[in-house]
Amino acid sequence: MMSGTSLIITTAALVGFALAEDKSWATLPLAAQFIATMFTTIPAALLMERIGRRQGFMLAALFGVSGAVFATLAILKGKFSLFIFGTVQIGIFNGFGNYYRFAAADAVDKDFKSRAVSFIMAGGVIAAFVGPNLANMTREFVENAPFAGSYASLVCLYILSLAVLSLLRLPPKPAAEDIPGQGPGRSLRVIAAQPMFIVALVCGMLGYGVMALAMTATPLAMQHVAHPFSKTSFVIQWHVLGMFAPSFVTGHLIKRYGVLNILLVGAVLGVVCMAVNLAGSSVWHFWTALLFLGISWNFLFIGATTLLTETYRPEERAKAQALNDFAVFTTVALSSLSAGALQSRYGWQVVNVGLIPLLMLILVTVLWGKSRHRSTMIST
Repeated sequence: MMSGTSLIITTAALVGFALAEDKSWATLPLAAQFIATMFTTIPAALLMERIGRRQGFMLAALFGVSGAVFATLAILKGKFSLFIFGTVQIGIFNGFGNYYRFAAADAVDKDFKSRAVSFIMAGGVIAAFVGPNLANMTREFVENAPFAGSYASLVCLYILSLAVLSLLRLPPKPAAEDIPGQGPGRSLRVIAAQPMFIVALVCGMLGYGVMALAMTATPLAMQHVAHPFSKTSFVIQWHVLGMFAPSFVTGHLIKRYGVLNILLVGAVLGVVCMAVNLAGSSVWHFWTALLFLGISWNFLFIGATTLLTETYRPEERAKAQALNDFAVFTTVALSSLSAGALQSRYGWQVVNVGLIPLLMLILVTVLWGKSRHRSTMIST
């Protein structure tokens, strides 16, 4: 799933730019993917509570295969709307797939949750090399249809994902389940009012939003200053590596230094990314900034996920996780959609200035969370 996502991140804005009549809508296909993910999060959580995670994940993989097929056809036919239709289906797949991390966290004891999430996210290290390089190698497979071969290769990736998911085995669900209207559990309002839930939500939501805004605009910004696609692929590859390589140690760092301190470091690294982007537009500026952006996202996303798992009981997991991911991917969708318009109309500098209020809000929220650290956090 992550390999497919990194391929799409590398190429979707460029494909959209080629297919769209109004170039300010170049990032709409990627934004549509995130919007589909956003709208899938709640039904995905509730459906998997009823039919099981394995069956839900496998159903979603079929959407991924179908979406990759339609995206390929769209490029071959030059149809912008059909390309959006394909990315929407891939977004549905991702809406389910984003629960891989929760499936891992829910399958282990409390002391191992952060490591379980980290190990799942560490799969992105492979994605960092597979996605951008696959996009680069298959870009010209089909004559006069750049990237058609790239999206055809996604079909193979998603079929492989389906095959792996068929082998998935998870522990049975907890004895008490919170099926709507049947069973125990606090109201969503009570859960969401907890200080640590708020910190987790804001960090996950805005951390991902910052990453999506800067990352989505990067291929367009690099194209604008005439960097070749091979350099764009190189930058995105290292960005994705920055997103996932720290996962091997993030869980350990959280356990040793505390989740709030790791969230604080993630926010600071986001500020560093913005500063580097504002300093210049060479390949090395893009490379350095996007690497810091990836590490920032890793600390914020894994930290937020870990913190979130400490705020709900087993019977409350579906609604708590659904609210969190709905909020996160609403922000991601808006960020991705804004990126194309901001980059096209105002330029790279404005895109990065737009990150400032988001990063400041993350910093303020984490510092507030640290001051409330001894307040009501439930044990799971």
